[in-house]
Amino acid sequence: MQPPAPDPAKAPPEPAASAESGALRLAPAPEPASEPLGEGSDAPRARSARNNRGMSQSSAAQEQSVPGKATSRKAESRKATSRKAESRKAESGGAEAGKATPAQPSVGTLAAHRPHPVNGGDLDGEYTGKFAAKYAGIVGDIDADPDDYEDEYAPAHAGEELPQGRFLDRERSWLAFNERVLELAEDPNTPLLERANFLAIFASNLDEFFMVRVAGLKRRIATGVATRSASGLQPREVLELIWNRSRELMARHAACYQEEIAPALADEGIHIVRWHELTDKEQSRLYSLYMQQIFPVLTPLAVDPAHPFPYISGLSLNLAVVVSNPVSGHRHFARVKVPPLLSRFLEASPQRYVPIEDVIAAPRHLGELFPGMTVEEHHMFRLTRNEDLEVEEDDTENLLQALEKELMRRRFGPPVRLEVEETIDSEVLSLLVRELKIGEAEVYPLPGPLDLTGLFSVARIDRPELKYPKFVAGTHRDLAEVESASAPDVFAALRTHDVLLHHPYDSFSTSVQAFLEQAAADPDVLAIKQTLYRTSGDSPIVDALIEAAESGKQVLVLVEIKARFDEQANIKWARKLEESGCHVVYGLVGLKTHSKLSLVVRQEGDSLVRYSHVGTGNYNPKTARLYEDLGLLTANQEVGADLSDLFNRLSGYSRRETYRRLLVAPKSLRTGLITRIESEIKHHRAGRPAYVRVKVNSIVDEAVIDALYRASQAGVPVDIWVRGICAVRPGVAGLSENIRVRSILGRFLEHSRVFAFGNGGEPEVWLGSADMMHRNLDRRIEALVRVEDPAHRAALNRLLETGMSDTTASWHLGPDGDWTRHAADADGRPLRNVQEMLIDARRRRRGTATP
Repeated sequence: MQPPAPDPAKAPPEPAASAESGALRLAPAPEPASEPLGEGSDAPRARSARNNRGMSQSSAAQEQSVPGKATSRKAESRKATSRKAESRKAESGGAEAGKATPAQPSVGTLAAHRPHPVNGGDLDGEYTGKFAAKYAGIVGDIDADPDDYEDEYAPAHAGEELPQGRFLDRERSWLAFNERVLELAEDPNTPLLERANFLAIFASNLDEFFMVRVAGLKRRIATGVATRSASGLQPREVLELIWNRSRELMARHAACYQEEIAPALADEGIHIVRWHELTDKEQSRLYSLYMQQIFPVLTPLAVDPAHPFPYISGLSLNLAVVVSNPVSGHRHFARVKVPPLLSRFLEASPQRYVPIEDVIAAPRHLGELFPGMTVEEHHMFRLTRNEDLEVEEDDTENLLQALEKELMRRRFGPPVRLEVEETIDSEVLSLLVRELKIGEAEVYPLPGPLDLTGLFSVARIDRPELKYPKFVAGTHRDLAEVESASAPDVFAALRTHDVLLHHPYDSFSTSVQAFLEQAAADPDVLAIKQTLYRTSGDSPIVDALIEAAESGKQVLVLVEIKARFDEQANIKWARKLEESGCHVVYGLVGLKTHSKLSLVVRQEGDSLVRYSHVGTGNYNPKTARLYEDLGLLTANQEVGADLSDLFNRLSGYSRRETYRRLLVAPKSLRTGLITRIESEIKHHRAGRPAYVRVKVNSIVDEAVIDALYRASQAGVPVDIWVRGICAVRPGVAGLSENIRVRSILGRFLEHSRVFAFGNGGEPEVWLGSADMMHRNLDRRIEALVRVEDPAHRAALNRLLETGMSDTTASWHLGPDGDWTRHAADADGRPLRNVQEMLIDARRRRRGTATP
């Protein structure tokens, strides 16, 4: 089924009708003379505008150096609102105005590398977005906004010059992250179906990277507001780096599937074959399936004077078909879209699978679509579009309605990548490039099959011997001393002690989920307040909140409807919650609410007692089995009072900026962390214990990084455990020789955020939702909670020490920005796998440890 017709004002112009309009032209039509990206006719006016974050050109030009003057974003953002339509016009019409670059060689012909885990997206880089919720994958944190430097948070040492070039490029770092995902697929020690899963994760990650990061960069170049990045690269240099590096990685990805995974699957009796490899019996069976279930939903779209070139939806698989009229001899082009709701691989016979596009493209089957015509050739292609959102909240009366309109507009974003089979005919390719208005550098020829996200379905085949050993989380021992089928009494446990949860090793369903379900059913509970960023499709959390509201409790739910690629699902939940009687709010204008908070108010005798949960992960029972996260359940009244104040700020009017045991972005989180980093310098100089240990998904904030550099210069040891993007350049003499950076990827997605400080011998540890990125520290409501229990602080420090240990398998970041995998010791023995260690520790606790 085709998407609704785009708004004529936003859709690409239709080709002019002519006598030759439907024929397959042998060469592209002449293009008007063009200028480099960002230098078109609209550029001078656009350059004076601010981008959607409101960063002025004058201040942005200084971002490559030490902080200068802070800018007023809000006022400038309002000025830019009136230029939105013009910017979008420049984006769609001028983004490809660059000089034509030479055709790139087919990535499928490049030699595959053989070096060598993950599991978002956060795309928010978490298993980000729609890919994250749907697939057990790993997604890097993706932020479409420019990398500006918030200098108003500069430390007191700002006068001390730090060297230029001290920041690694964030786009290159993200690509390096996805390369680590690919290395898991290339690793023969990874279980086979998990290797297939990692191939799918890599492809899904890269899709979202192009839809958000690359699209955002192109938009800023086209509208003239892009500036030099903090790494010192010009925008066009970054774009070319992305094109070249992603081309290399896609070549390795395709080669890994063709040369390693597909043959290994066949050796295990799982065959992914092409149409010509099927037996006559299998082809006959699939013909019946085609005519009954596929043919009725196919829509061939011709291109002729009465039929303009069709709209190609983002990430859809398409057949470019060339047919000829046997009477007139005229050749014509047609497009057939592969229905996205059908299975990617069809089972021809037990354990033998064929791509659905092969079934559609079989000679007899295509003939059914074009009766009386001769099918001369067909080729697969796949388009990626800009799918980021722009909603100007300051000028929107109803945010929910505005977001729904923007979601519709997202479907018609300009192209940013074209994947084609490497065997595609040059004439057909020229036609696609011309009609889609995409640059040659953005064309990626690959060996078929395209779109290996389809391997997610292969990875779900029930062959447990080809997967990681099954692990079922148990109830945390502080919630139930003895494992039982009945749910633990969470409130009774919290009255005696705090509970530090570590998912997925500790069960989410018998801890956080049980906490909210018991609150909903407890007649003594008067109120529940909850943030929801992403949740599952059949969420027991939402069900519990609805039950609480229907039983008369006061229920406040802050639903973040701007959670990337989960917007539509969150709009649905918001409406369902409102209909049940919950008070639903969408947070503060201009800020996403990313914090993971839950507050329960309970009547106990003559007093009201507040029970709280502060976590690092979403309230999603499904991803809680795949994401590594931390959470603190507590009856501490200071934490409860902080959450009450923060929820009141989110739902009403409040200027509160300080809290008792919380650091809250955008006001106090960055400054609070920098203040503590600077305190470590003082402790070190005084001879007291000092260290900084950080575990995050991504770290790119220049002010925080500079504070870490100064701590390193002072001799403070700094350890950074990062899953995704890292702009820190470790191991540079005189700057960062005391900084170590490690990355751990594996069967679970490392998602927790922890910040630990030596504090002169009185360790201080914080956990929460915030990564060290501009979006988290400036444009989101984030919360960190200080961990008070000495045993919990010690446990978190042991976790950080284990992750950073040289005896633990990990990737090490060098000063040149390259990551090196350390998986074995000098004698070739495997290093410790921290995730398997934690699994085995839980099994030993329950008497089920592996021998």
